[in-house]
Amino acid sequence: MTAKTSRHFSLANLLFGLPLRTADIPHQTISKKIGLAVFASDALSSSAYAIDEILIVLILAGAGALGLSLPIALAIIVLLVILTLSYEQTIHAYPGGGGAYIVARDNLGEAPAQTAGAALLTDYILTVAVSISSGAAQITSAFPELYPWRTSIALVFVAFVTIVNLRGVRESGRVFAIPTYFFLGMVVLTIGIGFFRYFAGTLGSVTGVEAIHHESLQALTLFLVLRAFSGGCTALTGVEAISNGITAFKEPRSRNAGITLMWMSGIIAVNLFGLTFLANQVGVLPSHVETGFSQIGRAVYGEASPLYLMLLGATTLILVMAANTSYADFPRLGALHAGDGFLPKQLTWRGRRLVFSWGIVTLAGVASLLIVIFNSETTRLIPLYAIGVFLSFTMSQTGMVVRWHRVGKMKPGEELEVHGAIMRFDPRWRAKQIVNGIGALVTFVVMIVFAITKFADGAWIVVIVIPALVYTFFRIHHHYGSVAQILSQGSRWPNIRQHPVKTLVLVDDVHAGTIHTINFAKSLGVPWTAVHVAIDPAKAEQVRQKWQERIGNEAHLTLLPSPYRSLTDPIHAYVEKLLEDMPNGFIHIIVGHLVMDKLREQALHQNAALVLNLALQDLDRATVTTVSYRIVDRENGKGRKRGISVT
Repeated sequence: MTAKTSRHFSLANLLFGLPLRTADIPHQTISKKIGLAVFASDALSSSAYAIDEILIVLILAGAGALGLSLPIALAIIVLLVILTLSYEQTIHAYPGGGGAYIVARDNLGEAPAQTAGAALLTDYILTVAVSISSGAAQITSAFPELYPWRTSIALVFVAFVTIVNLRGVRESGRVFAIPTYFFLGMVVLTIGIGFFRYFAGTLGSVTGVEAIHHESLQALTLFLVLRAFSGGCTALTGVEAISNGITAFKEPRSRNAGITLMWMSGIIAVNLFGLTFLANQVGVLPSHVETGFSQIGRAVYGEASPLYLMLLGATTLILVMAANTSYADFPRLGALHAGDGFLPKQLTWRGRRLVFSWGIVTLAGVASLLIVIFNSETTRLIPLYAIGVFLSFTMSQTGMVVRWHRVGKMKPGEELEVHGAIMRFDPRWRAKQIVNGIGALVTFVVMIVFAITKFADGAWIVVIVIPALVYTFFRIHHHYGSVAQILSQGSRWPNIRQHPVKTLVLVDDVHAGTIHTINFAKSLGVPWTAVHVAIDPAKAEQVRQKWQERIGNEAHLTLLPSPYRSLTDPIHAYVEKLLEDMPNGFIHIIVGHLVMDKLREQALHQNAALVLNLALQDLDRATVTTVSYRIVDRENGKGRKRGISVT
C-alpha cells in the first residue's frame, strides 16, 4: 500500500513543492537544452569577469600592454579545445559521472582521487561565492548607490538559488533556462552590433572610467603574460561540470552530455573572442568600480540605452544562475564521496524532491560564510577559486593519460570493467593520450602560476584547505571502516538470549499526559517505577503530593535531588548505578512528550526527550522510549493521534 502524499497547504509545500516518490527518479532527468542551462551557466558566465582578470594583470605593464589581451584570449580558446576533447572522452569512458574524482580514483589511486574531490568540492563552493558576488557587482555597476549593500544582495541571491534547487533538478532547470538563454541572446546581440559598428566605423570608445592606477610599472615579462593568461583561464571554470553530472541527462546519457559539452564550448569560444576583441577596440580599462562587461555595453549601446540595462540585467542573472552549476554538481559529488565512505553518509540521502538536500544546504551555508568574510569582493575570491579548478583539471587529464596507457596495452576486442566503466582497446589511444598530456601540462602550469602570484592574496587558504580536507576524508573513511569491522565480527556479537529489564517512567508533573505515559508502561506487562528529578524542591513536593493523591500505591515515585539544577546528570548517575547492580540487564526509560500542532507552540515547551537521548547514549544497556501526547486544539477540534517512538 502506497502512502498518500500530504497535499494540505504548508510553507514547505509552497517553497519546495510536493514530495516525490523514489520511483520518480528516472523521470527527473533533463534534456540537452535544459542541461545547457543547468550545467553550463557557470562556464558561460565566466566571460563576464575573465576579461577583467586579464586586463588587471596587463595594466601592471602600462596601458600599451592591454592589446595583448586578444592573443591571450586566443591561447585560452586553444586550451578550451583541449579540455573539451578530453572531457568528451571522459563522458563516454565514465558514463556514471563523477568527472575528475572518478577518473583519478580509477587510474591514479585513492589519495589523488580524494585530492581531486577536495579540489572540486572547494571549487563548487567558491563558484557560488564568486558568481553571486560578481552578479551583485553588476548591479552595483549600474546603480552605484547600492554598493554598500552588495553583501546583503549576494546573500539574498544565495537563498533564492538554494530554494529553487531544493525543488528538484527539473524545476531548477526550467527556472534557470530562461535567464541563461536571455543572457546568450544579449551577448550574441552585443557582439553582433559591436562588430557591425566596428566595420561601419561607428564604434565609440569608453569614457569616464575610474581605472586602476599603479605608481610604478613592471616590465612586460613572460611571467607577467602567464599571470594574465592564468587570470583569463577563469573563463574555463565549469567546463568539467557536465562530465560530473552525466546521470542527470536523459538516455542516451553520454551522447546527450557530450553534445551539450560541445554546444557549451562553442559558445564560450565565441563569447570570449568576440568580447575580448570589442574590449580592445573600445578601450576597456581595468576598474574596481565598473566591470569590463559594463564598459563594452556602454560603448556599444550608450549609457542611457535600454539595451545596455538589459545586457547588465542579463549578465547579473547569468552570474547568479552560474551558481546553479555548483548546486547541480556539489551534491552529486558529495554523494559519491559519501557512498565511498569519505564523507558523512547523510550526503547520500535524497530529500523530498529527490535531490541531495544535505549537500545543497551545506553548499549554501559555506558559500554564504565566504561571501560575508570576503565582503562579496570577486577579486579577493577568485584567487581561492581558480587553484581548485585547475588542480581538478590536472588530475583529470593525468588520470586519462594513465587510462590511455592501459588501453594501449590491451588487445583489439578486449574489454575490462572498472567500477562500472568499460575500458576497451582504442587504435587512436596514442593521439588521445597526447591531447590529455598537453592538457595536464598546461593546466598544471596555470595552477602553479595562480598559487605563486595569488598566494599572498588569499590563495594560501586553498593550499591549506585542500590537504586538510583530504586528511578529513581519510579520517572519516577510517572511522566507517573501523565501525564496519567491529559490527561484522561474529565472534564479538552478543549472545541472543533474554535479559532482565528494569523500567523507569520519567515524571515531570502529574497530568493527563503522565497518565497516558503510565498506561503505556502498564501495557508492557512488566514491573515499573517512576522517577522525578527534583530541580525545584518546591515543585518536587507538589509532584509528590499529586502522585500520592492521583496515582497512590500504583507505583513508587523516586525523587532524585539535583542541587545544580541539571535534568540529565542525576538520571545518568541513577541509571549507571542500576546498571552496575544488573550486570546483564537493561534499563528502559520511558519519557512523556507533549506534542503541539504548531512549531511555534512546540518551542514554548521543554523538549527533554532529545536531550535525554544524547545524555544516555554512552550507556550501552540503557534504552529510551518517547511516548507522545498530542494536545488537541479545543477551538477547532483538531488534533493528531498520539504516538510512541523508541530510540
